[in-house]
Amino acid sequence: MIRDAFTAVVNPAAGAGTAAATMIALARALRDGGARVQVAYSRGLGHATELAAAAAARGDAVLAAGGDGLAGAVAAGLAGTRAELGVVPAGRGNDLARAVPLPRDDPAAFAAALCGRASRPVDVAMAGERVVLGSVCAGLDAAANDAANRWRLPRRPIAYQLAAVGVLARWRPVGYELTVDGTSERLRGNTVVVANCPWYGGALRVAPAALLDDGLLDLVTIGDLGRRRLLPVLAAMRRGEHVTMPGIASRPVREVTVATDRPTPCYADGEPLPPGPVTVRVRPAALRLIGA
Repeated sequence: MIRDAFTAVVNPAAGAGTAAATMIALARALRDGGARVQVAYSRGLGHATELAAAAAARGDAVLAAGGDGLAGAVAAGLAGTRAELGVVPAGRGNDLARAVPLPRDDPAAFAAALCGRASRPVDVAMAGERVVLGSVCAGLDAAANDAANRWRLPRRPIAYQLAAVGVLARWRPVGYELTVDGTSERLRGNTVVVANCPWYGGALRVAPAALLDDGLLDLVTIGDLGRRRLLPVLAAMRRGEHVTMPGIASRPVREVTVATDRPTPCYADGEPLPPGPVTVRVRPAALRLIGA
C-alpha cells in the first residue's frame, strides 16, 4: 500500500446530490482496505481549497469528489506541494477523470487503485490566479456552459451539447485579440480554448493532442464557420477529428491572453471567470495526480 490516509473533499450538490453517496461507498471500501478516511463537505470552491490545503498539511492524500470545478479548487490547495490528488468523478462533465484511467465503476477496485497506484507530476494551467486542470474557453462553448447551468437540463454530459445547440440560433461570432507566447494575433470566430486536458464539455475531445505532463497547453481556435458548419464540428469533436476541418486550428503554447471585442462568457473547468481579458499560462509539474 503506497498511501493509507485520505481526506475527501466533497461537493454535496454535485451530480444532483449523488456525490455524497458516491463518496460514502468509496470511503467504506477504503476503510475496509485498512485506510484512514476523513470526509469534509465543501461550502464552495474557496472552502474546498482551504480544506485541501489543511489536509495536505496533515500529510493526507486528498480526494476531490465532485465535478471538474471542484477538482480544480482542490488542486489549488495542493499545487506546489508533495500532496497527492485523487479524482472521484461525481459531477456532470467529469472530463479530467477521462484522462486518468482508474477503475471507478467498482468501489473496491477504485479504493485499491487509490491506495496502490503511483502518482506522478502533472501540469496545471493558471487563469490569472485560478488553478485550472482541464481548460479555459471563451465563446460559444462557454455560453453553452452558462446555459447548461441555468436551464433545467439533465445532469449528464449530454447537457452541454444540448445547450450548445440551444444557444447557437442566437449566437454571433466574436472578435478575438490573442497574445500567444508574446505574439499578437486577431481572429474572428466562435470559440477559443486553452486546454491542459484533451476533454471538455462532457466527453468532447476538444484538444486531442493535449497531455497533462508535457509542460505545454494546447490552443484550439474555431473560426467564423457559420451555423450550418458548426453542428458537424460538434459531432466530430466527440472523436477529436474536428482539428483537421477547415477553419479550425490547434497548436501547443505556453501562455495565451484572450481579449474580445464584446462581453463574452469565459469558463474555466466549468466555472465562470470574471469578465475581461484573461491570461492563461502553464505551470509545469505543479501537482501530483494519483493514477495519471
